[in-house]
Amino acid sequence: MTTSSTHHSIPLWPLPFLAALMPFVAGHVAWWLSVSDGLIPRCNLYWDGCVSISRAARHGPGNHLFRMLMLPCAALQVTCWCAAALWLRRDTGSVVRVLPWLGLVAGVFLALYATFLGTSGPTYEAMRRYGINLYFGFTYLALLAVLRTLSRHSPRHRAYVPLLTVALGFMALGLATLVLRYTVADERVLDRWENALEWHLGLWLTAMFAVMAWRWWRDGLRASVE
Repeated sequence: MTTSSTHHSIPLWPLPFLAALMPFVAGHVAWWLSVSDGLIPRCNLYWDGCVSISRAARHGPGNHLFRMLMLPCAALQVTCWCAAALWLRRDTGSVVRVLPWLGLVAGVFLALYATFLGTSGPTYEAMRRYGINLYFGFTYLALLAVLRTLSRHSPRHRAYVPLLTVALGFMALGLATLVLRYTVADERVLDRWENALEWHLGLWLTAMFAVMAWRWWRDGLRASVE
């Protein structure tokens, strides 16, 4: 696959657009279905932190919907990072060979997390505790790889500042989580804060792919198969 601007090519902006939209829809609709079925309490997810994303989509129809959307979304995000490598090569001349691999690892852990969501026992606990954390971690590393490449471009690429803002937002949430774990003794209070921060982290993830979609649309990024 190569980037192109001819009429024989297809636009690439729908890739990050769907990568942003699908997790947002999956998480919130799964939460709404679980609330409707009385499986979880109704609350302000971004402030009260009554449930995590995992618990909101753990049982009932919400679980089926969440997995139905997130499994293809994992493949979509891997494809998106591969396309991002082509975008960087076109716009900066830099070859970022590590980016598709970081995206692949992130996608694998997202797929594992979604596959085992709703199951019980040590396997699910491992997927919940490590799968989703490693997904966010490798996604963040992929974002840093993009930023490192864009920072070397002169003049500064128009996607750099919005993506840097997202990266700083990610970092702030991670630091806030660490501070809470070492300063909040009440496990229930800590759990509620971590749940709320998890939902906010999902918003920053949505923003990251949305920025890429916006820039690829504005720049007319297209691809063709040769």
